[in-house]
Amino acid sequence: MAHLFSPFRLRSVELKNRIVVSPMCEYSAVNGYTNDWHLVHLGSRAVGGAGAVIVEATAVNPQGRITPDDLGLWEEGQIEGLERITRFIAAQGCVPGIQLAHAGRKASRTSPWKGDRLLDPTEGGWTMVSASALSFRDGERLPVALDAQGIAKIKEDFVRGARFALAAGFKLLEVHAAHGYLFHQFLSPLSNQRTDDYGGSLDNRIRLLCEVVEAIRGVWPDTHPLWVRLSVTDWDPTGWTPEDSVYLSQRLRGLGVDLIDCSSGGILPHIRIPLGPGYQVPLAETVRRETGLPTAAVGLITGAAQAEGILEEGKADLILLARQMLRDPYFPLHAARELGVDIPWPSQYERAKPK
Repeated sequence: MAHLFSPFRLRSVELKNRIVVSPMCEYSAVNGYTNDWHLVHLGSRAVGGAGAVIVEATAVNPQGRITPDDLGLWEEGQIEGLERITRFIAAQGCVPGIQLAHAGRKASRTSPWKGDRLLDPTEGGWTMVSASALSFRDGERLPVALDAQGIAKIKEDFVRGARFALAAGFKLLEVHAAHGYLFHQFLSPLSNQRTDDYGGSLDNRIRLLCEVVEAIRGVWPDTHPLWVRLSVTDWDPTGWTPEDSVYLSQRLRGLGVDLIDCSSGGILPHIRIPLGPGYQVPLAETVRRETGLPTAAVGLITGAAQAEGILEEGKADLILLARQMLRDPYFPLHAARELGVDIPWPSQYERAKPK
């Protein structure tokens, strides 16, 4: 059995293989609500044989959306559509997961194919919040630095989101603390200039994320895994570093986090990222080696042999695929054949399975 198709268990949840559909924003929701696009998009990846499918960055309040077209989980009415999706995913023998998020200063933008620009208040834009009153891009409208009351509300909103996620049938929960969004804005000294208990020292800058994780663990069942996605590095020596990520991951492990999803970058637009096949895999390897925590590798992983090699060499425990799963929703079925592994196909598709 190839490593890629061996089961992987965290707490009481078992993935049938090591292939996970990474959360990918679809910018297709209306008022935070799912629709047929989300059901078909996510459901087709479950049909395609993935071990888990993680729903895109889902805002815990309207202010936390990247765009007006983002999914949300801030009111009970949003549970029903997500429950329909989790029920279908689970019926395919796939684990349904969701990523809870807040965009912080990277909120109030148009969707990528609508220009990816900051929305003016006159056209429906909203007030952005962040660790400090620093804009993401020079010349853009400044966010409001969160005060004590605002920080308390962020915690409450994430806990409510976790409760609603459980009610919707999700078995895996990921907290988004990467890609320059709100928690990352607190973590990185490039975006956090606070002088209170949430700024300055490393322990202060990680405080909000740790408090939110601890609060979520208080309502998220002990039987269900909790992940955190980190930008392991800002790719700037004066910013957030892999050493910082190792320290934070060790703290998160003590708070009940089961896996670190290792990404990178996103805190500022001008930083050059050394893109290339598997460019973030060494980050997952470092966190795994230094903390003993399971990690997921993500980023320009496109082939079965490449994914198998990452696992075989002990560089990560799971492979998260994003664009490759957009190109090929049935990547797991094709990868199994390439690696010489016989896995079940959906009964409805069995007649097309190569002999």
